[in-house]
Amino acid sequence: MTDQHLISPSFELRNQWHSERPFKNPIPSREREDYMVDRAAQWGADQELEACCEWFQEEYKTESWVTHDLKRLRTARRPKPLSSKEQALALLQPGEPRLFNSEMQDTIRRALEALPNG
Repeated sequence: MTDQHLISPSFELRNQWHSERPFKNPIPSREREDYMVDRAAQWGADQELEACCEWFQEEYKTESWVTHDLKRLRTARRPKPLSSKEQALALLQPGEPRLFNSEMQDTIRRALEALPNG
């Protein structure tokens, strides 16, 4: 696409992300910065995908295949997130030893808590 548009989250959306962060330490940290960068990148990518889909829908609105193909495009570009079990297993893959930060520990804890007792 040749037209470029500024993609920038609103002040309200930024505040929402701050309140939703999985850690509550108010002191800026690398973990907090990474979280906010990831959220902003995902939000920007989602905005761009939707803008492209809207353009495509308008451009080819008379074609019968458009709705089906756009649904497939959204599914392909925004796949279902990994389950907590899949995330935990990915963190525990063999390889070089790693130190687990609090986010990694939370992922593993949530996966273990989801397992049935036995």
